[in-house]
Amino acid sequence: MPSIEGVAARSAALQMLDAVLRRGQTLDAAGSAVRNLSGPDHALAVAIAGEALRRLPDFDALIDSATRNRLPDDSKARMVLRLALAQKVGLGTPEHALVATALPLVDGGPRRLVHGVLGTLLRRGVPTMDAPKLPAEVEERWRTSWGNEVVEAARRQIAKRPPLDLSFADDAEAQAYAKANGGTSLAPNHVRLESASVTTLPGFGEGRWWVQDLAASLPARLISGGAKDLLDLCAAPGGKTMQLAAAGHAVTALDASGSRLGRLRENLQRTHLRAELVDADALKWQPKDQYDSILLDAPCSATGTFRRHPEVLYRARPRVIAESAELQGQLFDRAAKWLKVGGSLVYSVCSLEPLEGEEQVRAFLQRHPDFRIDRPEDPPEFVPISPEGWVRILPGLLESEGGLDGFFMVRLVRAG
Repeated sequence: MPSIEGVAARSAALQMLDAVLRRGQTLDAAGSAVRNLSGPDHALAVAIAGEALRRLPDFDALIDSATRNRLPDDSKARMVLRLALAQKVGLGTPEHALVATALPLVDGGPRRLVHGVLGTLLRRGVPTMDAPKLPAEVEERWRTSWGNEVVEAARRQIAKRPPLDLSFADDAEAQAYAKANGGTSLAPNHVRLESASVTTLPGFGEGRWWVQDLAASLPARLISGGAKDLLDLCAAPGGKTMQLAAAGHAVTALDASGSRLGRLRENLQRTHLRAELVDADALKWQPKDQYDSILLDAPCSATGTFRRHPEVLYRARPRVIAESAELQGQLFDRAAKWLKVGGSLVYSVCSLEPLEGEEQVRAFLQRHPDFRIDRPEDPPEFVPISPEGWVRILPGLLESEGGLDGFFMVRLVRAG
């Protein structure tokens, strides 16, 4: 076969999809492992793999409807067909280009099978899939926890790439930026834009803002005002650290990843904000003094980020969720010891799993009777506060404005 333009990007997308589904990698990590592609080709490969992950159960149902014998889940033929359908549905790629770039991926293999199945599906007409199914085990878990309406909202949201949220140190500047650049502001210090190349947006080089999902900005908003000694645990890549520094707190930002702390250091320099950075494992590190406030944005399954990272729905199996919850409990207990009497501890996770949120807090309060939940005061008007006093962000909230990542957060006070 002669060289066909675009095959290299599709080959890279195949490699990424395989790394995610068979080796459990994140799409970012799988993409970083791909070399020797131009910038546009690399971006295209990531987009194709991402679109395949957004609608994988529906694509598989289509493929199964056109084959006499079911293809193995990890077969190359199924993988290539998934990528071709992803381009058709998610990227609007012309059908002749789908076929021309798919077949070279199976040279020396099931070329006739892929050609036949793809031709059959294209002749039938591929549906738009505006609300594709999630993995069956995820739907069952979320339906049990949150109900069918949330599952339906999650289906709608995973089909769309989310907008871009920016955080500002100054609300007046945020409002002016939104007006000047066709954005909307859904909360103080916030601007939402249609997705764009971040580094080319006005104000990037000057450090006027940083990228941060609106839901991810909420935990730091629970920290009460006034300059305080504050510990940001598991801080990198640093959106919350920058929020807290911009609010005037003396922030110590701790993270166990030196490379992620390097990104935080660069972001602090770009935004002209200051924080003390500590490269350490929170399970081993000991502070010299107690803190007025602590923000524990704990490592978690990250299932709430499925709009941006659809692969989490395939990586976050029950075992991963349980292991994350165990680590969260350990971090929670250590943070409790480092808080002054009367101080506040904000716990948050970008997870839609009760084991990492509501159940985690209930267990913590049983172990630490000297802590109590402190209801948020004056949160953004869209923020739902439960009868217990915590915040749970679910799919469907602000859907008409572009939606939010799934989150759980709570503010606790140490009574003494």
